[in-house]
Amino acid sequence: MIQPTRKDEIIKTAARLFKEKGYSAVTMRDLATAMGIKAASLYNHINSKQEILKIIIISIAEEFTKGIEVIYNSDNNSIDKLSQVIALHVKTTTNSTNEMASLNNDWMHLEGQLDHYLTLRNNYEATFLKIINEGISSSEIKPVNPEIIMFTMLSTLRSLFLWIPKKEELNPNDLANSLSEVLVKGINKKL
Repeated sequence: MIQPTRKDEIIKTAARLFKEKGYSAVTMRDLATAMGIKAASLYNHINSKQEILKIIIISIAEEFTKGIEVIYNSDNNSIDKLSQVIALHVKTTTNSTNEMASLNNDWMHLEGQLDHYLTLRNNYEATFLKIINEGISSSEIKPVNPEIIMFTMLSTLRSLFLWIPKKEELNPNDLANSLSEVLVKGINKKL
């Protein structure tokens, strides 16, 4: 197991503070206090609060974009692909709850990489829609507006960061299976 670096610890702590207070309300002094170090020491590891936000949001967005591309390019049917997308969200959110809060709540504060983030998000959603449209074309998925299907699924998946921390004995695999049962079964044309 790789030991986290001081920079990793700073980013984790910042993500927690961003979730608790919101990005705009957190200062570098707040972060230093939470870390138990002097504010000047932070700058030995990180250039700015904005850099932290970019690292958090872009890394999660790239993880989702790469993950959905792998899922899309697999030989699985559309229903299985959607279940895998749900599992991707559950895994990522379970492992990075605070970071997911920043992705959902603070992306609009990105400077310099906002266009890159929006491109990643748009590509992710376009791939998600391709999976749904292919499922409709192959008669796996009911002929319902694909954007409504995606919106419904993503609304649930994007809010997992609020719900997961309240569940102490959560099994990510059980959660992914239960969410697939609820979110995918309703659109499965064969049921």
